[in-house]
Amino acid sequence: MGAGEPVELRDIEIFLVLAEELHFGRTAQRLHVSQARVSQAIKKQERRIGAELFIRTSRTVFLTEVGRQFRDDLQPVYAGLHESLERAQLAARGITAQLRVSLMPFNVVDLHPYWKAFRARYPQWGLQIRQATFNHVFSQLRSGAMDVMVVWLPVEEPDLTVGPPLCTDSRILAVAADHRFAGRDSVPVELLAEFPHATALGLPDYWEDSYLPFHTPRGRPIERIAVADNADELIGMVSMGEIIHTFPGHVTRYWGMSNIRWLPIPDMGTMTFALVWRTEVENDLIRALADTVRDLGVFRF
Repeated sequence: MGAGEPVELRDIEIFLVLAEELHFGRTAQRLHVSQARVSQAIKKQERRIGAELFIRTSRTVFLTEVGRQFRDDLQPVYAGLHESLERAQLAARGITAQLRVSLMPFNVVDLHPYWKAFRARYPQWGLQIRQATFNHVFSQLRSGAMDVMVVWLPVEEPDLTVGPPLCTDSRILAVAADHRFAGRDSVPVELLAEFPHATALGLPDYWEDSYLPFHTPRGRPIERIAVADNADELIGMVSMGEIIHTFPGHVTRYWGMSNIRWLPIPDMGTMTFALVWRTEVENDLIRALADTVRDLGVFRF
């Protein structure tokens, strides 16, 4: 790859996602490409620059000093180019702005009335709905990758505004079909300490504890032994018997799996999901979505 050869936009995107994920497999999965394509893109850029961008070992991937500088220089340029292309595409469709919403709950279908009402009220604005990744979840707002998130409460972040709630839900436990708990009608919180669970990276302790306590009512630790970035990874570990894990009750409406058993947890409180956004970037679109949610009220399962 010669010094004067143009850089492909896709290769830049691959580099930036790998710099965030620091994992070739997750990068490939996120971008819907093969791991070989990720490796090829990185090698091309390293040949062009004349230095390694990443150090790869059998266990870890991390940025070199050159890689960190390249990432820091590229991020604002790529973001600006991507936003310019997106604005041009929206303008061609008569849309003047777009609101990007990321969901932690799985109940995409049940939340459709909110999205449909927003689009009907504000046809001049686009609305993009995406499923959130689990790791470093609030960084999606802080980086500007998303404008609004739907997440469980409480959220006690000084730079984030908590808006109106959308839905409340009960709690259930997912176990493999051949698990010792599978024949039970329900599971008390105390028994969650008997088997390991999963976690995600970069979650505030208070927020993770509100989803799955670190200790049972009697003080027994509820151990996390694995990290999951998305729902597919999480339910895959459950189905293999590696972990058990709690979920909002609505997942049973979307996941019909013969190898999973869903068990109520009667003594675990309900969850409430609400809109959250970065306070300093609040704008007309965010306020319009919040007003729409308030007008329609809270959906209860």
